[in-house]
Amino acid sequence: MKPDIHPEYRPVVFRDRAADFAFLTRSTATGDQTVEWTDGNTYPVIDVQISSASHPFWTGRQRLLDTEGRVEKFRARYANHASRRAR
Repeated sequence: MKPDIHPEYRPVVFRDRAADFAFLTRSTATGDQTVEWTDGNTYPVIDVQISSASHPFWTGRQRLLDTEGRVEKFRARYANHASRRAR
């Protein structure tokens, strides 16, 4: 690797304000704001709009919709093609 061309890889706090959730990780991302973490150190903070604490897939609030029977429409449309291949 060439020296002095890579961004600095350091601890950063990512914060999801909607879910009141934050986590400390390492990243090359930079932020203008800082926050004091539970260990007493100050880290740059990056606010995100969604995280695993607020995303419907991870919270179990996801809704699966089969509007207008799309699966049935697909099967009806291509049932003929599948029977031709089986021959």
